[in-house]
Amino acid sequence: QVLLVESGGGLVQAGGSLRLSCAASGRTFSAYGMAWFRQCAGKEREFVAAISGSGGSTFYADSVKGRFTIARDNAKNTVLLQMNSLKPEDTAVYYCAARGFGVGTTEAVYNHWGQGTQVTVSS
Repeated sequence: QVLLVESGGGLVQAGGSLRLSCAASGRTFSAYGMAWFRQCAGKEREFVAAISGSGGSTFYADSVKGRFTIARDNAKNTVLLQMNSLKPEDTAVYYCAARGFGVGTTEAVYNHWGQGTQVTVSS
C-alpha cells in the first residue's frame, strides 16, 4: 500500500558527502515511522538511522553517529539521509523502510520497503 522509492546513490570518494532521498506515497505519511537500513555485499542488512513520524525522535547506529543525519519533510512525503565523511566501509545498498504507528531500529517492525540504492565509497 505504501510505495517507497530511494534516490541519490552513487560513487563518491572517501571523505566526501552524499544525500539519499526516499519518496513515499500515502495519505498519512506524518504517522509513519521511517528508517534507513543498509546491506553490504555478502552480509546481513543492518540498521542505519530512524526517525519518528513527527521528526521529534531520531536514532542512529553507532557506526554513523556524528556523520549521518536523518530528516523528514512531511509536506513533501520525503525522508532524507545526509551522509558526510564517508568511508569505504559505508559501501552498501541503502534501503528506505516505513512503519505505520511507531518507529524502531530493527527490520521486523517495518512493513514497507524500497528497492534500494547503491552507495559506493572509493578509497
